[in-house]
Amino acid sequence: MQTVQSHQRTDETDGLEAAIRQIGTRLEDAKPRRQLLRVIDDAVTRRVSERPAMRSAFYRMVDVAPVCRGYRDLGAHFAAFLGRGEGGTADRSRGAPITAALGLALTVATGIAGRRFIVASSPAGAVSYLRGLWRRDVEATVDLLGEAVVRAEEADDYAARCIDALEVLGAAAGGAAQAVDDTETPRANLSVKPSALTAEIRPWAPWSALEDGAARFRAVLRKAREVGAHVHVDMESLDTREATIDLVAAVLAEDEFRDGPSVGVVLQAYLRDSPDLARIMLDDLDRRESPLSIRLVKGAYWDHETIEATEHGWPSPVFATRRETDRNFELLTERLLDARPRIRLAIGSHNLRSIAHAFAYADRSPLGRTGLEFQVLRGLGDEIAFGLRACGARVRIYTPVGELIAGMAYLVRRLLENTSNDSFLVARGRTSDMKLLLARP
Repeated sequence: MQTVQSHQRTDETDGLEAAIRQIGTRLEDAKPRRQLLRVIDDAVTRRVSERPAMRSAFYRMVDVAPVCRGYRDLGAHFAAFLGRGEGGTADRSRGAPITAALGLALTVATGIAGRRFIVASSPAGAVSYLRGLWRRDVEATVDLLGEAVVRAEEADDYAARCIDALEVLGAAAGGAAQAVDDTETPRANLSVKPSALTAEIRPWAPWSALEDGAARFRAVLRKAREVGAHVHVDMESLDTREATIDLVAAVLAEDEFRDGPSVGVVLQAYLRDSPDLARIMLDDLDRRESPLSIRLVKGAYWDHETIEATEHGWPSPVFATRRETDRNFELLTERLLDARPRIRLAIGSHNLRSIAHAFAYADRSPLGRTGLEFQVLRGLGDEIAFGLRACGARVRIYTPVGELIAGMAYLVRRLLENTSNDSFLVARGRTSDMKLLLARP
């Protein structure tokens, strides 16, 4: 009996792998050709990733760029970060023409990087871009840049910005959703960060954020219901996760919000305990009358989590390799797809194998692609998005909005993702061998 079951599982696995290869190849072929500037940008980024000292200096430069006094100051800091300044500090007295030219080039490069990832300084300024996506049947979720507030006034300001953004998005979308049932989310779609909704998040006392952040979160949800919008709660670093989960779970369990508005959360597959968190999320669905959206991602804080665990002598909360994370991502994909229609699943990845796996597994399931969409980041996954749409998939682009200074933390995370030697994007730039790109993790 065990032999028969083993053969059956092997046949099913082989069939799924064949479908993944077929779909992955079709998705790759459907991607539009990259623009010349993007090709050049990616080539420069790959060169940076191959030089650790240059990579470190570049990220440190991005961090100080907003407070530098002009391009000469920026160039001097960058030279210092490369070890060319006295004692590692910005030295403007030596090589002034060189540092000035370097600073000018870096100023231009930082602006280009910002425009690549950040669409506009305000939601109103992003409307034309969003309507352009909608005309191509591609959806978006708007992210208001800014995180980790330290004062209640800052949290109030962020909540007010969220409410204003929902007004703008609701008016632009005209209350339109992608469908008339609960299997798809509304077109007006906003991603929010809990760390910006309260200044009381404490890793050692996650309950401290509940009372303070709940009132602001309720106000955002009420506005979303009023304008027919979706609110997606981002997950950040591990030290804010418990507070985030407690805040969202407590407010959504209230009678006022049991049947809406449309709400989503994030599950990070690079965390070793993510299968346990997935189980908790699914168990809590009984409290809601409307489906919960879950955005499944790999995770963007790997460096932070690893460094912090090493400094304190803790076991690492994240998988050590991309292969382990990718394997867990696929297991969670299957588990969450099987949980439909109680949830809607958003696959947040640029990894061709991960995308093709979700596509193939959904096509082999009773519900097909109902309640499934794919999400990519503006500036990193645009070609993937339009390739997916050409293959009939539902797609959403994560679209940051805000000033460059407020978006520096986001910009650094995206650049780290785009240059990590363990990144699929870097691997994709090094090879076009579909067998390697679609190999099982």
